[in-house]
Amino acid sequence: MKHFYTLIFLFATYFTFGQTNPDKYDYFVQFNGNQLSKKVSIDEVLNHPIITKYISKKPDFDLRKYASIIKLNEKITIHGNFLDSVPFYQVTIPVKSKEAVKQYLVEKLGAGEKSDSLGKGGIQDFGKYAVFTPSGVKRSFVWNDNYLVVFELTKRLPSKFYDVAETTVPSDSIEVSDAYSETVIEAPVPMVVDTPKIAEPSVMHDEPIIEETTVADTEKDYLYDGNPYEEYTVEQAEFDRKLAEKQSQIIKALFENGFIAPTSPKINVAADISSWVNYGGVMSSFYSLYNYPLGLFGSYDKYLPMQKNFGNFIKGINIDFYFDNDNARIEEVVEYSTEIAKVVSQISNRKINKNIFNYFPAEKPLGYVSYHFDTKAALENFPSLTTELFQNPKFGKEDISIVTDLISTIVDEEATAKLFDGDLSAFLYDVKDVEVLTKKYDYDENFEEKITEEKVKKSIPLFSVIFTSTHPTFGDKLLQLGIRKKLLVQNGNVYTIVGTKDYGDIFILKDKDVIIVANTRDYFGTGKGSFAKDTKKDLSKNYISGKMNIAQTIKTFGKNAKDSELDRMTKISSQFSDVSIESPKKLVDNKLKFVFKLNSFKSDKNIILQTLDLADEMTSK
Repeated sequence: MKHFYTLIFLFATYFTFGQTNPDKYDYFVQFNGNQLSKKVSIDEVLNHPIITKYISKKPDFDLRKYASIIKLNEKITIHGNFLDSVPFYQVTIPVKSKEAVKQYLVEKLGAGEKSDSLGKGGIQDFGKYAVFTPSGVKRSFVWNDNYLVVFELTKRLPSKFYDVAETTVPSDSIEVSDAYSETVIEAPVPMVVDTPKIAEPSVMHDEPIIEETTVADTEKDYLYDGNPYEEYTVEQAEFDRKLAEKQSQIIKALFENGFIAPTSPKINVAADISSWVNYGGVMSSFYSLYNYPLGLFGSYDKYLPMQKNFGNFIKGINIDFYFDNDNARIEEVVEYSTEIAKVVSQISNRKINKNIFNYFPAEKPLGYVSYHFDTKAALENFPSLTTELFQNPKFGKEDISIVTDLISTIVDEEATAKLFDGDLSAFLYDVKDVEVLTKKYDYDENFEEKITEEKVKKSIPLFSVIFTSTHPTFGDKLLQLGIRKKLLVQNGNVYTIVGTKDYGDIFILKDKDVIIVANTRDYFGTGKGSFAKDTKKDLSKNYISGKMNIAQTIKTFGKNAKDSELDRMTKISSQFSDVSIESPKKLVDNKLKFVFKLNSFKSDKNIILQTLDLADEMTSK
């Protein structure tokens, strides 16, 4: 037991330190109520007609009750980890009073006055804080005068399916201290759990053998013959008991000397909602999914990329949400390691082939996206990335170098990159109604199949896709192959694809380094016009840029819509103007940003309220 309490002390110390040490977190989400409340009133949102209308039908879902308990104009956080030996999650909510939380738990979650042996089922008041752990669940509600914390240790007992000798972790691969000898709270790796031995079936003899039978032996025989899973149930119960004890000790360490709300320097306090995730941790959790099953088939998981290698590529990812009056946007920021950031910077900083602009439309299309990266830089850095990813004790450095040298020898980066240089643009222009000849299958009076042809009207989108290829011969040879195989029909430098009449006769146009796949030539602007000019400017700073005109696209595609659908489309098109995406070429502090933005026509009201207004209009009869 001495070792057991030593372990508890270590855990308590760790979590106390974890309150001020954000490096222990694998994810962190923060609702910046103090920031968002400056933009939109919480009361306006909670008392919006569509919210009150919904509440009138489902009174149990009255969000306004939460407002009487929670300080929505302060920071609410969710954080935790899934890599540590004791994974957990914690929700931290600022509250108005300790008594208000208690009343809510009693009314909504049935918090009784009596607790079981583990302290579950009733409220335990420790003076400075109170705890309620509902019966049958592992999460605990802990609160004082300022905060309500929802806390749970999420460690699970390894499944018996994986507990086989072939997947046992070698004793020399990990070190297990004495402190861990009395608990099973360790990293989730395949293991053999020592369990009570089960009596084996008796061997039949010619003459009966009389043996001394004890109550314990009888119980073992019962367990084996009656329910082979009973042993696992007992083990699970013991596991849950120890986990509950540890959770209780951790909660005590969090609150006994005054609770400190968690913070993280990874969080952007200027955002309305900010989140961060440890990318290496996420990939490691996925790693465990294929690590166990593959271990059953010869331990091939030993040759896969190691968990820590994922973190050597991407340190973390931030996703921040902003809600302003005229737009809502999401900003994703990917933080790379220093070495990988250099590679990404080379790949994203491509000098665009200016000839593509000769085939950009003169005026704004319904939608477009233009993406540019350096294919040559990507291919040149592929061997080094592979070496970094597959660092593994099962592979010697010499083994990896042989593979990477082979790749470098087989692949001519410069020549291969010329097949597709890295410029790719796609455009949606308009919708065109065409008549197409279709076959109709039916049966006559003798039940014999009858095929008739008829012309039908069909709306087809007009589009083009543009990319570049500077390879001197491959493109031309590929087109000639299509002609020989009767897949293409040539007319000058235009090659029509056979069998695409239903889509407006899709063709391929090759102009030196530029290749266009499209079904219309009406929108090529020869590099002139405001759109081409503005897009050049955007792409000088961004390696990806795109926009979709919501209003115009809905009007264009909604011509043949039903009246009810057209009415809804019209409401949306009058509310939101467009959505846009962009990502800068340059990395700042090894970070690459990606921005998704929804723009509104109106600016007199926060976009959250605008969206609620729109939803109310669309659902009202």
